[in-house]
Amino acid sequence: MTDNRPLVVVADHGVRDHVARLAAAVGCVPRYVDDLTAARPHWGDAPLVLLDELPADGGLPRCAGLLLVRAEAPDDALWRAAVASGVDGVAVLPADEDTVITALADVLERPSTREGRVLAVIGGRGGAGTSVLAAAAGVRAARTGGAALLVDCDPLGGGIDLVLGAEADDGLRWPDLRVTSGRVSMTELDAALPSRRRGRGRIAVLSCDRAGPGPTPAAVAAVVDAGRRAGRTVVCDLPRHPGPAADEVLNRADLVALVVPADVRGCVAAGRVRERLASHGTRTGAVVRARTDSGLTEADVADAVGVPVLAWLRDERAVRRALDGGGLGSQRRLARAAEAVLASLAGHTAATRR
Repeated sequence: MTDNRPLVVVADHGVRDHVARLAAAVGCVPRYVDDLTAARPHWGDAPLVLLDELPADGGLPRCAGLLLVRAEAPDDALWRAAVASGVDGVAVLPADEDTVITALADVLERPSTREGRVLAVIGGRGGAGTSVLAAAAGVRAARTGGAALLVDCDPLGGGIDLVLGAEADDGLRWPDLRVTSGRVSMTELDAALPSRRRGRGRIAVLSCDRAGPGPTPAAVAAVVDAGRRAGRTVVCDLPRHPGPAADEVLNRADLVALVVPADVRGCVAAGRVRERLASHGTRTGAVVRARTDSGLTEADVADAVGVPVLAWLRDERAVRRALDGGGLGSQRRLARAAEAVLASLAGHTAATRR
């Protein structure tokens, strides 16, 4: 608990009890007072103020965040008064519970000022190397001084922790993680998940297991949102046939990296996957896995699949040997491909959010 607590200025006992239940759900302990007179000694220190009525004169002291919380929707006059008083939002309970939960949880979590990004990696054909690229991107994001969250969304993939050689590391996997819906904090995930230091940063890994269920859509949404709020680079390994859980990632992704084998059948298959991805409207680029004797060019792949090429990766036997030996290892070509994808992710995110 921190001394810098939210301030709840609510006279309606029903609304106050409702707010108290929501605060308890996120582990927040607000300070409760009955009126603005009692609130004034704490007003300047409060990071958030929830109130159910406005003063008659319409004036409120300055505050970092003001949220009007009521059991009934305000009429037009109250809406105008709220705007004039600097209220940031209005929540009508119980319909707007998520608004109140988010505001209270943000006080506890203190969302990062660093911008979080979400990268989805999906295969254009079976065996394309999706998990390897996703793991490499997560490791590269950590090595360059950031914090990464690697999320395995393919329950039939065998577990992405195997790619990192982290299958024996302590921590929870999806079958053991009790995230059903709503909101989870990155602090809680960091305490529960296996993590490793890579270069100047750290990567946390949420893997599927060798047995047990994969993630639910609500759980995936909560985890990805937690990583983004915390300023993480969130890398998600998706199955080639996305279901509802993978759709939650695609709805949040800033970039989709489509891994394409550089042969005719691989390009045709990847084109079909790209059509499936189009409904989400997310920018998609190809990462081409090519043999040394591939006769296709970058332009050939881009034309066949219908997306630009982000990186061209020559197939490395060293990668396969490292995986069979129990870990991803350090391959320069793979690292360069991951770096190119992350650069595209960063550049696109900055451009779209200016």
